[in-house]
Amino acid sequence: MIKQNTIITGKRAITRSFAKINLTLDVLGRRENGYHDIKMIMQTLSLFDLLIIDKTDGKISVSTNLKYLPTTNKNIAYKAAEVFFERTGIRGGAKIMIHKNIPVAAGLAGGSGNCAATLVAVNMLYGCPMSDTELIALGAELGADVPYCFTGGTQLAEGIGEKLTSLPPMPDAYVLLVKPPVSVSTGLIYEEIDSAPLTMRPDTEAVIDAIRIRDINGVAGNLCNVMESVTAKMHPMVGGIKQKLLLNGALGAVMSGSGPTVFGLFDDFQKAKASADSFSLQFRDVYLTRIQN
Repeated sequence: MIKQNTIITGKRAITRSFAKINLTLDVLGRRENGYHDIKMIMQTLSLFDLLIIDKTDGKISVSTNLKYLPTTNKNIAYKAAEVFFERTGIRGGAKIMIHKNIPVAAGLAGGSGNCAATLVAVNMLYGCPMSDTELIALGAELGADVPYCFTGGTQLAEGIGEKLTSLPPMPDAYVLLVKPPVSVSTGLIYEEIDSAPLTMRPDTEAVIDAIRIRDINGVAGNLCNVMESVTAKMHPMVGGIKQKLLLNGALGAVMSGSGPTVFGLFDDFQKAKASADSFSLQFRDVYLTRIQN
């Protein structure tokens, strides 16, 4: 069930939430309620945010190392704690400190991971009144990627993201993340997807087969995200980053989520490091990390 990354020491919880990438992402159609059916393979990375959460008698508070992030219930970690106390009826508080390493609004589930980590930590601090199943269901109400973030690893997500199937561990690789300095609205990308001619669709089964036989070249050669063409049309930098990653020796490259972050898979550290150094001359948000199973 839930993967435990949390340490409790007295009235303090110390935990990590990890970034994710999409190896494949397909949008299958739109439901009457406006949500979209998707099919995608998600993978955890070793890049993480650090959260320190103190049990308090008072209200909920959030602080971060990034001044522009909201610290009210517009912050998903704040909202997670707020809903936890509402559902359990516990009268308590939480002081939540988040050190962000994962870039914000980047298609890497940074906020969703913070949400899942906060729910687990607060639940543990208050004696585990909610079961793993209840926590995951609560997380699903707060965000489509949150259920995945409780467990991480290599998983197939279907439905609106809530139907998760564990896959064999992804073969190890270095992952270079490059986020251009643009903002992407996930809602807008989904709106555009509904009318966009999608000529390239992922072969999700081929990626699953490659993962099963630990064929990193097979995985990299079948990376595909239907949102990429829509986002890249709005922000051509996305396509430029992808091409440069491939020229720099990436086995494969694709945009993650609704973007704008693009990642490349490398099997050679020196090539990955040289590529990271090159991108760092142009972009601020460049991260060399690796697969985390």
